[in-house]
Amino acid sequence: MTEPVRALLPPSLRVERPGPDGAVVVLRLARAAKRNALDDATVLGIETFFANPPSGVRAAVLAADGEHFSAGLDLAELTDRDAFAGLEHSMMWHRAFDRVERGRVPVIAVLTGAVIGGGLELACAAHIRVAEPSAFYALPEGQRGLFVGGGASVRLPRLIGAHRMADMMLTGRVLDADEGHALGITQYRADPGQGLALALELARKVAANSPVTNFAVLQALPRIAEANPAEGYLMESLMAAVASGSAEAKERMQAFLEGRAGKVGRG
Repeated sequence: MTEPVRALLPPSLRVERPGPDGAVVVLRLARAAKRNALDDATVLGIETFFANPPSGVRAAVLAADGEHFSAGLDLAELTDRDAFAGLEHSMMWHRAFDRVERGRVPVIAVLTGAVIGGGLELACAAHIRVAEPSAFYALPEGQRGLFVGGGASVRLPRLIGAHRMADMMLTGRVLDADEGHALGITQYRADPGQGLALALELARKVAANSPVTNFAVLQALPRIAEANPAEGYLMESLMAAVASGSAEAKERMQAFLEGRAGKVGRG
């Protein structure tokens, strides 16, 4: 990330570059006193960061200061907007979170404490989610006379189904970390205080992949999943040909054939 771009990030976001090679970056929500509620400046900063991640970064971790990932929309942002202004505000959130989901680097989110409303919408935009036991999930908009506006109605049903999301909005149901994991919100569970360490371990594995493969997973896989089968198979064939034709893929396959690469296993 260039210094001019870094300077555009608000104080509510902090960038860390752990590790000697700089292949992994951590973006932290830094509003612990407000349970990392998302104001417009923070959402726009997320968009800026993922539109132009630091040079050399091949995976990102999205984490948060304090006990909570994010309690959702900062209530100070609930200004008296007319319908069109509200539409534009929602579409700004969509654009920002689309930069996370469809950006240049895989994103791993570390979920603790409150992951509710807009915080859950942000988490759903990540590619991999790690939860600590303290994490809980809710969509309180339905109890407040509102409707989700940051992409939850598109992303969350893909994870848990529309009927379960309807339950959360109609009844105010809160899912704990175990329930959220069983339903598919998260792919990994971590012990208390160990979420970031696990996310960094996963991020280093992801960063070691071929950039072409990571590109295919981020850009092609979601579109294939949404396409009709005939189009999906064609896109898969095209992406497979591009990936396997890269010099790095050929070297990796040769290493495997010669026994220089590790075999698949659980150990």
